[in-house]
Amino acid sequence: MSSFDVALVLPLRGPAGIFGPSAELCAELAAEEVNRAGGVLGRELRLVPVDGGAPPHEVAAEVGALVAAGAVQGVTGWHISTVRQAVAPRVAGRVPYVYTALYEGGERAEGVFLTSETPDVQLFPAMSLLGGERSVRDWYIVGNDYVWPRRTARAARRYATGAGMTVSGESYVPLGTHDFAGVLRRIERSGADAVLMLLVGMDAVRFNRAFARSGLAARCLRLSTLMDENMLLASGASATADLFSTAGFFASMITPENLDFHGRYAARFGPEAPPLGSLGESCHEGVLLLAALVERAGVLDLGAIGANAESVCYEGPRGLLRLRQRHVNQRIYLAEARGVEFDVLTQLP
Repeated sequence: MSSFDVALVLPLRGPAGIFGPSAELCAELAAEEVNRAGGVLGRELRLVPVDGGAPPHEVAAEVGALVAAGAVQGVTGWHISTVRQAVAPRVAGRVPYVYTALYEGGERAEGVFLTSETPDVQLFPAMSLLGGERSVRDWYIVGNDYVWPRRTARAARRYATGAGMTVSGESYVPLGTHDFAGVLRRIERSGADAVLMLLVGMDAVRFNRAFARSGLAARCLRLSTLMDENMLLASGASATADLFSTAGFFASMITPENLDFHGRYAARFGPEAPPLGSLGESCHEGVLLLAALVERAGVLDLGAIGANAESVCYEGPRGLLRLRQRHVNQRIYLAEARGVEFDVLTQLP
């Protein structure tokens, strides 16, 4: 019997490489669980790792070659939007592609399904709540210089205006930036009382450390839509005061499904495994959703998979989830960093 092979596209280098190991283990756990339940259409699900931290054109070429050769029948994983934009045209209409990273919204390529957050459900409610609860009036945006931060910032400006707030400045830095001194000076001069962080992986870690050393944490809160537990731990407890994050999953959530997920992860990979976080958890869901899409269609035909997608559901660490217009319909939460852990404050409307 042939296998069901899936390209697992994860960052194994670069700024996002900090959470690559956790993401890979979460995907591996999901694959093992799918196989114990009978596989995908009776086939063993096998993961084929691809380094999503390579330049986007290289990632797209590798994934495209795997698809063209029939070496994989699906694609999933966490990778930045520029990689998704390069990969999607190579696989669109050929195999199902489950993208698990939070992103800027608007993906319409055939056969692409998305498990994570978009600014309309993630950022707008968080900005509104902090505006009311913390009297935030003026934001400064710091992001990496590519499509996700820039399009998210465009949405943030619109949200701020609608909520009676302003955006006093924006700074964009290359992926892999180490020196944030100039950005911090601009934040200080702006008079902003909140910073929206749209930085990836180690860039966010280095920014957090520099922000704390600058003393700005006494005046400005920070809100990030991409801050997992690995990044929080690397930032250090001294660099996380008044740092908020908004996401569909936090490792500290006390639910039966999440506690069970923690138990299975620890039992499989041991106490020294990379910390569970929202970005790794998304890759667990990516494997589950891909399997559910194919199982519901009953065939590997992409037309049948798309035709049945709206009736697909799967149960993971966030409970039972369903698709709506190829995006997972999900609950979003606001959390505050307490040292190197997140305290989930509320579910956002």
